[in-house]
Amino acid sequence: MSNTPLNNESPNNKSGDTYIVAADPTDIGNRLDRVLATALAPLARNRIKILIEAGHVQLFAATIKDPSYRVKPDETYSVFIPAPQPEIPLGQKMPLTILYEDEAVIVIDKPAGLVVHPAPGNADMTLVNALIDHCGDGYKDVGEPDRPGIVHRLDKETSGIMVAAKTGAAYTSLTGQFAERSVGRTYRAFVWGVPRPRDGSVEANIGRHKINRKKMAVVEKAGKHALTHYTTATTYIKHGQDIASQLDLRLATGRTHQIRVHMAHLGHPVIGDRVYGRAKQTRGGISSEALSAINETHGRQALHAYRLEFDHPERDERLRFGVDTPEGLLRIGKILKDDL
Repeated sequence: MSNTPLNNESPNNKSGDTYIVAADPTDIGNRLDRVLATALAPLARNRIKILIEAGHVQLFAATIKDPSYRVKPDETYSVFIPAPQPEIPLGQKMPLTILYEDEAVIVIDKPAGLVVHPAPGNADMTLVNALIDHCGDGYKDVGEPDRPGIVHRLDKETSGIMVAAKTGAAYTSLTGQFAERSVGRTYRAFVWGVPRPRDGSVEANIGRHKINRKKMAVVEKAGKHALTHYTTATTYIKHGQDIASQLDLRLATGRTHQIRVHMAHLGHPVIGDRVYGRAKQTRGGISSEALSAINETHGRQALHAYRLEFDHPERDERLRFGVDTPEGLLRIGKILKDDL
């Protein structure tokens, strides 16, 4: 039996893929669910049985709902496989540091270690689960079903300010502002080395790493335009050797892992970044004691979103928020200073 994907939608206008499966002589007399399971591997036979019983298999425009139907000569089947539907997250009571909240938006200070929305490996206990519990079940209907209210993200180990939408109108407004790059986002980071020039910009496209598809990378072809502005606030220079810097960074675009990728590309990876940091960039000049103290004190990338500003979705008002630098990042600065 052969199959041909059509990659279209079902007659019910549900998203998914349709396959045309033509029986061959060796299939005659066999059960339909077994024949289709062979043709549509790696789909399990039980999955095929469920599809048949749900009315997703047709023979000459007639629906077949019997998995034990015996295949006959010259038959061709149309099999519709619905696209997987995202699971709706559940509300879970978790502590939230709320900086501002009204009927349209909620602004929170996300701690390091908190995942923003459910994903493989983090099915629950995310910021989304906490927001559903806090805002009520109506929050589930705002935006995408698997990440309601979320208009931007911070990495799990990045702390700082985030805004979420509480209404459909607010969601549309905020996603538009992010797309138009009118939202102000400023980060604080400790990086290895001292950038030259001390103040500048990194403009380089970002796309998937060509080998490790879980990572992002600066790419010469394709990718998405990415622009990061940085200012050096403090430098740590020991016996004339650049050790580290504290930077303020402003995003002009918002690509996945943008600051981490751009700073690594510049040769100054974020301290504690296990994905984009390289050992040879983290050892020169600093004592082993200081390096151990940093790793023990702050076991994540030293990156914090400390300022956020945007237009209120329902009022003619520009909202601005700021939070203090976390104790862990301040501790890094003290360790670096004491090691000079």
